[in-house]
Amino acid sequence: METLYGKTPEELAAVCAGEGMPRFAARQIARWLYRRHEERPEAMTDLAAAHRVRLAARFAPALSAPVRVDVSADGTRKYLFRTPEGDFIESAYIPDGERATLCVSSQAGCRMGCRFCATGRQGLSRSLTAAAILNQIVSLPERDRLTNVVFMGMGEPLDNLDEVLRALSVLTSEWGFGWSPTRITVSTAGVLPALPRFLAETKVHLAVSLHNPFGDERAEIMPVERAWPVADVAALLRRYDFTRQRRVSFEYILLSGMNDSPRHVRELCRLLNGIRCRINIIRFHKIPGSPYFSPPEEQIVRFRDALTARGIQTTIRASRGEDIRAACGLLSTEQRGE
Repeated sequence: METLYGKTPEELAAVCAGEGMPRFAARQIARWLYRRHEERPEAMTDLAAAHRVRLAARFAPALSAPVRVDVSADGTRKYLFRTPEGDFIESAYIPDGERATLCVSSQAGCRMGCRFCATGRQGLSRSLTAAAILNQIVSLPERDRLTNVVFMGMGEPLDNLDEVLRALSVLTSEWGFGWSPTRITVSTAGVLPALPRFLAETKVHLAVSLHNPFGDERAEIMPVERAWPVADVAALLRRYDFTRQRRVSFEYILLSGMNDSPRHVRELCRLLNGIRCRINIIRFHKIPGSPYFSPPEEQIVRFRDALTARGIQTTIRASRGEDIRAACGLLSTEQRGE
């Protein structure tokens, strides 16, 4: 069955027209869905009783509470949701002082096959609907504390562009949650054909999973490089004027002996020349059976300082939730029994 949650006003207007309801009812339904987070038609008391009955018979519930939560000593919470199709997906809630960030999934599994990622080992089960993406936010116990949402969980957001755009529209539109786009970041491994549309239709921040500036070396850990070289992604982004209102960052997981040398620093500077951006260095969270390791802390700091000295704003992301397998894909893989 279809769900009401996740539909835009235009889609809701089409529903109303098909049910013989007045067009203004679409706005009424949107208010119930996205301002009151009420998806049960029978509770939408400003709709005619007969219309409520018909909507309840046609549309299934979309929202469901998480089925499991793991809590880290540092306050990070890893939530496991089950989709209507029976897949398991993960979200990570990360409190940090006055900030509270939620990392959401856009797919169950992923077909990008990155070697350092537990989700990549699962393969792609299915792409999530906008309702399933939004459910991770709406059904979160800490929903009202959130300051930021990042699409950095399971899956490749630009491999599910239509539903991600629909979810972003709900989050940022006046008729939806009404959030500022500056509260949202979408991460991509570099799905080049989808990038122009994403940049044209949204104002949210962009994060590119880079992890190695040399194409041949990146291809060894990120097969997406063979289809869409990161050099081509950088060339496209160089044409855009990123500002504080909309920034682009490059995610860089440091892997000991693989991408942490001075020559990698030099190539990063060459690759990103002309792009107003920053680099986020990420410590590698060990996953079972992985041959990769994070460098010692002093090497991570040296790598950051070398980039900073060459004029690239570089930060080291704080590691959170390692004691609860907060790296994406670990909890759902465990739940699947793999």
